Amino acid sequence: MSTLSFTIIQTQLHWEDKAANLDMLSEKIKNIQEHTEIIILPEMFNTGFSMQPEKFAETMEGPTIDWMKRLSEEKRAIITGSLIIVEGGKYYNRLVWMLPNGQLGYYNKRHLFAFAGEDQHYTAGNKRLIASVKGWKINLQICYDLRFPVWARQQLNDEIEKEYDVLLYVANWPEKRNHAWKTLLTARAIENQCFTIGVNRVGVDGNNIAHSGDSMVVGPLGEVIYHCAYEEDIFHIQLQKEEIQNTRTQFPFWKDADFFVIQ
Repeated sequence: MSTLSFTIIQTQLHWEDKAANLDMLSEKIKNIQEHTEIIILPEMFNTGFSMQPEKFAETMEGPTIDWMKRLSEEKRAIITGSLIIVEGGKYYNRLVWMLPNGQLGYYNKRHLFAFAGEDQHYTAGNKRLIASVKGWKINLQICYDLRFPVWARQQLNDEIEKEYDVLLYVANWPEKRNHAWKTLLTARAIENQCFTIGVNRVGVDGNNIAHSGDSMVVGPLGEVIYHCAYEEDIFHIQLQKEEIQNTRTQFPFWKDADFFVIQ
């Protein structure tokens, strides 16, 4: 039986204060006692959801990436979350997937939140990242991507195998739309017959926008395995691939899916 352990960090963030956020997160991560293989941080974990990339962006050789490398090696666990990256003169809301050996992958947020002007400051990505860990496949996405089911939808290959087992969202999703957040996380799990994990922040940001957290782990039948609202929390969970396999065998709805290609 294949298992994979995750640690969710639902936390307040210090507005546009990198040093304070990294110090705070360092303490939380170093105090994790449970065995964990993947540690998940919220969207823009070192600044909050800032629209000042020219002030806070870093390169892929910058201090926050170095911080992720150091802690990942120390904890012998993957650390993931998004931050502001500058590359080729463009700014990205980039999710970094940091391995303990210093290797990394990344995903640039595809759907930029125009309602808050994110599209005016950042460049959209155009490629998904599906990471592989211990035979598990994890589709990595960011916040507003959650509203676009085609971007997350499982695509069948020639062997009629599913693309991934876990769908992961890191977010700064506001409290006023938390019903949509909870509903869509559940929908994505059901329609893709996978575990879905959403990790959000709590507290009020520098724009006076409140965040209720509502971080969740949802099973492949839509059952809520974990949910926490309003409070800071560090939650550990071990998922079992057998649960996904049994669901897909018992309810082979994927066989009736529509074939499509994302351009």
